[in-house]
Amino acid sequence: MKVAASGTWYPDEGSRAPSGEVHAWQPGQNSTLCGVPLRRAGLARFPHVDFADVDPLTGGSADAVRWTCPKCVAATGGRRGGRRWERVDPRP
Repeated sequence: MKVAASGTWYPDEGSRAPSGEVHAWQPGQNSTLCGVPLRRAGLARFPHVDFADVDPLTGGSADAVRWTCPKCVAATGGRRGGRRWERVDPRP
């Protein structure tokens, strides 16, 4: 998955990086994984940035990210904090 974001910033390296509101996007599609249309929402595409890299806890491209779409995080199978749901005491 790649990134679509509401803003762009240029870090010291000079390459484009996402900023502001960030969504997961699959190249070749006109909408994000959560269903937001890219053009109508004014989102810029970042085909060179992986969605995992914009997580503020672990990512390298997350310096200017203010909000990550929780629906997109769920659609990619990820969860903040790295913990997955697991049943501790199943019912009989």
